[in-house]
Amino acid sequence: MSPGSATGSGGGPVLLIHGFTGSAASTWRPTGLIDLLAESGREVLAPDLWGHGRSEMKSHDPADYADLEAELLTLLPGDRPVDVVGFSAGARIALVMAARAPTRFGRLVVAGVGRNLFHSDPGRSELIARAVSGEAAADDVVGQAFARYASQPDQDPLALAAFLRRRTPPLGPDELARVELPVLVALGDDDFVGPADELIDALPDARLRTLRGTDHFATPKSFDFIDATLEFLGAAP
Repeated sequence: MSPGSATGSGGGPVLLIHGFTGSAASTWRPTGLIDLLAESGREVLAPDLWGHGRSEMKSHDPADYADLEAELLTLLPGDRPVDVVGFSAGARIALVMAARAPTRFGRLVVAGVGRNLFHSDPGRSELIARAVSGEAAADDVVGQAFARYASQPDQDPLALAAFLRRRTPPLGPDELARVELPVLVALGDDDFVGPADELIDALPDARLRTLRGTDHFATPKSFDFIDATLEFLGAAP
């Protein structure tokens, strides 16, 4: 996993975890979030997940991605809590890590997740895996969108498909009950993963920010999302 770069200093660390078919460069850099956090004095960690972007690990075997959460935990400083901002698959990863090691974290912002965490659809996931491998159906709007992101020069479509086919750790009410941290759930009102009611109910200390007029893929670019994130992390200008 590419460790990314620490930007800025003088504040508590913030880990940014992009979503499926994303990267630090495509998800966080264009929005200015990395720079805004750094300007507030925060240390920013923005790795590329295994199988994505500039990560050196781009295996085509789903089994090689099984310990992704454990590997990501090794990148974190052990002497102070880390705040996390995760989008989509990155949000799920953030919640899994916080359930495993809650004392390692401070505040969480999870965006682009909702009912999909509780009602998985393996068949749909397989269709998306095929889509990023170049087999998207013409009428599959979501699959076509993921395929476009997977076609970027720094992406390996077969590695992305393997990432999506990995066996993910369990994340249900029992695991989420262990996340006794302040959590901001940010979800677009036009996001196909909504609603977020079950997630809000399962987390001990969560609040919801509805992003008006925002779909799944537009979430990281939403000014409302960026403003809410900075405010929640105490990094607003």
